[in-house]
Amino acid sequence: MAVSLGIAFREKPKTQITVDLVSRAGSGSIPSLREALAADDRFTVHESVDDSWRKRLRDGKTDLVIIPPTADGAEGDSPGTWNLWLEPRRAESLFARQAIENVLMKQQGGSPPPMHDQELSEAGSRYIDFLVPGLLGLNLMGGGLFGVGFVLVDMRVKKLLKRFLATPLRHGDFLLSVMLSRLLFMFPEICALLGVSWLLFGVEVQGSLGSLVIVILLGGFAFAGLGLLIASRATTLETASGLMNLVMLPMYVLSGVFFSSDRFPEAVQPFIRALPLTALNTALRGVMLEGLSLGEMWGPILTLVAWGVVSFVVALRIFRW
Repeated sequence: MAVSLGIAFREKPKTQITVDLVSRAGSGSIPSLREALAADDRFTVHESVDDSWRKRLRDGKTDLVIIPPTADGAEGDSPGTWNLWLEPRRAESLFARQAIENVLMKQQGGSPPPMHDQELSEAGSRYIDFLVPGLLGLNLMGGGLFGVGFVLVDMRVKKLLKRFLATPLRHGDFLLSVMLSRLLFMFPEICALLGVSWLLFGVEVQGSLGSLVIVILLGGFAFAGLGLLIASRATTLETASGLMNLVMLPMYVLSGVFFSSDRFPEAVQPFIRALPLTALNTALRGVMLEGLSLGEMWGPILTLVAWGVVSFVVALRIFRW
């Protein structure tokens, strides 16, 4: 965990600043600013021609949005005024704002240009909005692995599983019933977390509740399948506990529960995106923060389905009473 967090929050030789430059008709300031930013290797510039910058700023993918002035004050702006959209609760955003002001001052010979700071007020821009879906995913992972795996191993240790050999119950039906029972008891826990988040912090679900329920079910199914797989041969609680921690530890750190997984190097991003908790957190945030439909999140959805189906099928083949 220390190594992983050290990589995620490693010191960099120079602070990198990501800004969105919004193209506007009638603005002659864009070429000169684009050239000034290109000459400074601290800046990474993303050019926007529509309102896509709002989502990027809300999701923390950009530090500052720059809307250049127009000579005639189009769209209700004051002529010659730079509009800067920032997230004042993020230190990176405040630093980017100061850096852009310095660049603009140099362009105007040291005099500060007229600037108007604005911030997003829409839901989903706070850290608590980012955190709650991650906590939901963490709860589903722990409940699926411990709630299913520990139950099976405890029954094996107490010789209860052997008694089913004397019944006509097939082991596939038994394993499926354990998974479904865990999913049933999972909903009160999820409702409690969502209810407290809404009452105390105003966290809302921007998408449909039906999509959220489906994502929760798929996440619970995927981790219940992993719990079955771990418990299919384990004969002691200590062995099961060790295997579960081995599975969960990478996802605790890498899957974007408490901070964005984009902090890790690009070389490991394909591995991170393939983890079930990463897919679940991405889908939960897509529904809760962005209001996306299931079709728009087909990648994470397919990842969850694959983990659930493959783990259940393998557990079914290697399970021993």
